[in-house]
Amino acid sequence: MKSVFRALAAAGLLLSLSVSAAEDLSEGTVKKIDAPTQRVMLAHGPIKNLRMMPMTMMFKVKDAALLKPLKEGDKIRFRAEEIGGEYVVVRIEAAK
Repeated sequence: MKSVFRALAAAGLLLSLSVSAAEDLSEGTVKKIDAPTQRVMLAHGPIKNLRMMPMTMMFKVKDAALLKPLKEGDKIRFRAEEIGGEYVVVRIEAAK
């Protein structure tokens, strides 16, 4: 019986972690796209998961396909993470 409760507790923890990650999207505006180097310049608001204040900076993107639908001036929501000592955008969606 204890193992059932542990499994349920673990499932609840995983669910809460995935929900909080989805909520940690930051807002920004595309300023420049550099497809050959897989980078995008964003003017962004606070990035809570990185404890970063609003600023404009260049980010590497995890996958070049993330850049294809973008154009300068687009308002976006994105998720950035620190990977290998670099700030990397791992998810981008159009702002609502």
